[in-house]
Amino acid sequence: MKKIVILTGAGISAESGIQTFRGSDGLWEGHDVMEVASPVGWKNNKEIVLDFYNQRRAQLLTVQPNLAHTSLKLLEYKYEVSIITQNIDDLHERAGSSHIIHLHGELLKSRSTENPKLIYDCFTDISIGDVCELNSQLRPHIVWFGEEVPLLSTAAKITSMADVLIIIGTSMQVYPAANLINYVSLATPVYFIDPKPVIQKNYFPNLKIIAENASTGVPKVVSQLIDL
Repeated sequence: MKKIVILTGAGISAESGIQTFRGSDGLWEGHDVMEVASPVGWKNNKEIVLDFYNQRRAQLLTVQPNLAHTSLKLLEYKYEVSIITQNIDDLHERAGSSHIIHLHGELLKSRSTENPKLIYDCFTDISIGDVCELNSQLRPHIVWFGEEVPLLSTAAKITSMADVLIIIGTSMQVYPAANLINYVSLATPVYFIDPKPVIQKNYFPNLKIIAENASTGVPKVVSQLIDL
C-alpha cells in the first residue's frame, strides 16, 4: 500500500472558523507573541498565558471540521496516510483521520511543568493552582517559541517514506516544520494546496500547485488520488 504524507497548517482550519490570532503587526490578540507563547512569557505572567489559551480552547469547542478535513479521511480507504500538522486543534481527529502528529502540541491537552511526559486531556480552563500528580502547575501542552519540537524527528522519518506528499494551508516559511519537504525525494509527487502558493516549481520537478482554499482544493486532489 502506497504511503501519503500530508502537511497541514493554519489555512485548513481557518475555514472552520479557527482564527490565526496573528495580526499584520505581529501581535496575537494584542499580545506580543513572546508574551503568550514562550517560556519567558510563562515565567513572567502565567495568568495572561493561561487566559490566552483558555480563550482559544473555548473557541475550538464551538467549531467543526470542514470539507478539507473530512475529505482526507477518504484517502485511508486506498492508502496508508499520515497527517503531520502544525495546528493545535483537534479537527483532523474529529474528521476521522487515524494517524496524526501534532508538531506544535495540542490545545485540548495540558501537561505538567515538572515532567513534560505527564500529559492530560483538557476540555476546560486551566487556572493558577491546577496541578499535576507531582503538585506542579499545569500548563498548555503547546510547543512555544524557543522550545524543542519533540516530534520533529518522527515527522521527518515519516515524510522521508512518502510516496506522495500533500501540503495544505501553510506558507512553508516557518521552521523547522518548513524543512520537512526536503525529506522527500525529487521523484515524489508533491501537491501544494494554498490560495497563495509560495513554493517554486523549479525546486520540485513533480510539484502540482492547486491555488485554492483547502475546502475546494483538497477534495479535488483526494478525488484524483482515489481514481489513480
